[in-house]
Amino acid sequence: MDMIQNMRVFTRVVESGSFTAAALTFDAAPSAMSRAVTELETHLRVRLLTRSTRSLALTPAGQVYLERCKRILSDIASAEEAVSEAHQRPAGTLRIVSYASIGQHYILPAISKYRSIYPDVRVELTLTQSTPALYAMGADVAIFPASSLSDSEMISHTLGSTRNVLCASPEYVRARGLPNAPSELAMHDCLTLSMPGFPTCEWMFEKSGDTEVVHVDSLLQANIAESLIVAIRNGMGIGALPSYAAVPALKDGSLVRVLPQYSLQKMNIYVLYPAGKFVDARTKTWVSFVRDYVSELITRDEAALQQPVIESLCST
Repeated sequence: MDMIQNMRVFTRVVESGSFTAAALTFDAAPSAMSRAVTELETHLRVRLLTRSTRSLALTPAGQVYLERCKRILSDIASAEEAVSEAHQRPAGTLRIVSYASIGQHYILPAISKYRSIYPDVRVELTLTQSTPALYAMGADVAIFPASSLSDSEMISHTLGSTRNVLCASPEYVRARGLPNAPSELAMHDCLTLSMPGFPTCEWMFEKSGDTEVVHVDSLLQANIAESLIVAIRNGMGIGALPSYAAVPALKDGSLVRVLPQYSLQKMNIYVLYPAGKFVDARTKTWVSFVRDYVSELITRDEAALQQPVIESLCST
């Protein structure tokens, strides 16, 4: 019996919440994961997990053993790192999970630049429309938007803050006109974007320190910003887009700003990775790089919203 490997399996099963999810990490069958945990329990002569058809739960002994396993595995990883070149030369596979639109607009360009500096690092990028779960998806780093973060075992850094921008097509504006205040949106067709952690059908407007919340009767709801852009361009109505998705279309004139004198609720973009004594060189260098590179891209896009070429489109 490989005790160390079985400890790794047990730890990942608990963190991912199922034998099936853990099996994806090890490229093995769920039955192999179950067998590894059973071998541990037989060796220890104690039950570590309570199993049911739908869930797993740690026993009291399992909770104690899990914490010890984490410390042991962390020490082993540190020992291996200490005698390898990994702490000096990033190499191997970096697994990144990102909210889809952020991944397309910010993370893919960042990966291209990062690999020009660290060519020995391969990248596996997973784009998702839900809040990424590192352990369940076998990822090293997660990047996603949120208004704030709850307490977690992850280390987090803020890459920057963005805001939603109300947009419409020039054709829609010519046919229906522009609202002069948030309350006038009730007379318009509105399109909404579903994002994890943010109310879909409530738009929060801010101006001169005052806040106004407008309930939106959505004609169309999409969960991908790029899809919503298509609907807005086709004149279906007024939609709220993240600034990073809206700026290119505002620059080329295919969309125009609506109510530019108001700011919509801001959201933060975070990069997260597991806490612990050992963080491999790939993760260290990527987090350091993305904090600078993506922060610059966010600042660029937010500044672009203030440029006259974009603001002047509002009078189209």
